[in-house]
Amino acid sequence: MIDPFAFHLPVRIRFGEDAVAALPDVLAELGADAATVVVEAPVAELPAVASAIAGLDVYEKPPGEPTVALVDALVERMDARPPDAVVAIGGGSALDLSKAARAAHSQGAPFARLLDGDVAVAEPRIPLVTVPTTSGTGSEVSGGAVVVDPASGRKLGVASPLMRAQHALVDPLLTLGLPPEATMQTGMDALAQAIGGVIVRNGNPGSVALGLEACTHIAAGIGPAVADGGDRAARSRLSLGSLLAGLAMNLSDCGADHALGHAIGGRLGLAHGLSVGLVLAETLDVDRAACPAALERVADALGEPAGGPADGSRAVRAVRRLLRALEFPTCAQAGVGAGDVDALVAIALDDYCLTVSPHAWSAADVRSAYDAALAVGSSRSFSNG
Repeated sequence: MIDPFAFHLPVRIRFGEDAVAALPDVLAELGADAATVVVEAPVAELPAVASAIAGLDVYEKPPGEPTVALVDALVERMDARPPDAVVAIGGGSALDLSKAARAAHSQGAPFARLLDGDVAVAEPRIPLVTVPTTSGTGSEVSGGAVVVDPASGRKLGVASPLMRAQHALVDPLLTLGLPPEATMQTGMDALAQAIGGVIVRNGNPGSVALGLEACTHIAAGIGPAVADGGDRAARSRLSLGSLLAGLAMNLSDCGADHALGHAIGGRLGLAHGLSVGLVLAETLDVDRAACPAALERVADALGEPAGGPADGSRAVRAVRRLLRALEFPTCAQAGVGAGDVDALVAIALDDYCLTVSPHAWSAADVRSAYDAALAVGSSRSFSNG
């Protein structure tokens, strides 16, 4: 029997090289002639982006992860100069900032009240167009926005279907200049989302199908894209994999890797994709006993050779193989130490993503996953993991 399910993904997507050039037409279709563009300075200087946003009101996002203070600053600007649309261009931080600010602006309430749940997300008053310049977060099609709380060292978020963009323009050419480190880190975030769509408990056939297809494209594209940032075919596959992973995440959720990764990122100030990649293999190793058949399908999608017990360990090996091939940083290289584990366990146990994992995680499980990640050592090239 197939369990009942339902989903709705209303984002209109345009994918392909030069997709960003359609921005003026999309805004005209929306009837928007006073849009605010949220973008970081280096992205705004890309020729294709500069051409697409010419004549529009541009808000230059400061570097770094979004915070409540940054959201409030953008809301204040939107209140003072009300736009009739928001265009978010950049990585996940720019897109999340835009989604959070639009929600607060539309609601007429401080973003902190949405975070606390005091105020529900309302139907947005203005449309949102997203244009990703990285391949990883899936924020261009997701209904969530995550911010960092510097005071507590935690990552906090608001999620609602009402926060999704109306249009997403996914242009692989905009990722050509992304450095190798950012390429591998955002790519591993996308891979975690894709695998989550296959194994989490609140997934469905739609998230599984999208997640498996995303795994295939990410596995094929991430290595060549890291090795040669100008490889257009690899960039295209990685962009497509990221988009499909984002859609899969919308139909399900992220799993334990994100719970443990959020804790690392919030406490130590590390980039999201880096934090998730540090623990992806180790969390899957804990999860696999609860979802061996699903992970066997993941292993096939990742191109891992057949053989051995059908217990999900092939998928773990495939992920470790990718991490080694990419020379992805280890906990030691990223600055995560044994002295951080107690605090990380406490933070991760409070994360929603842990609750949808196929495995019922205990504090001991979380600690063992962190310990296993720390045991990888100073280099994946010489590890046994």
